[in-house]
Amino acid sequence: MLNKLFVGSLPWSVDDAQLGELFAAHGEVTSARVITDRDTGRSRGFGFVEYADEATANAAMEAMDGQMVEGRAITVSIARPKAE
Repeated sequence: MLNKLFVGSLPWSVDDAQLGELFAAHGEVTSARVITDRDTGRSRGFGFVEYADEATANAAMEAMDGQMVEGRAITVSIARPKAE
């Protein structure tokens, strides 16, 4: 689970493919998903990026946290496990 990143403060226009492209420069992305509202289908402004290994995820987190994406500073951290 330490290879999965939470990405917050995403611009509404970013989709799964764009999120994956943003993080692909730092290693092989195994999945990238922007969370959407189930009723409207619009982005909720956050998503998750998963890498093959923990070291790559940590390097990407350090490089991308605070970066500007379409005029917004994104936040990147290790994803916490989903609460039961």
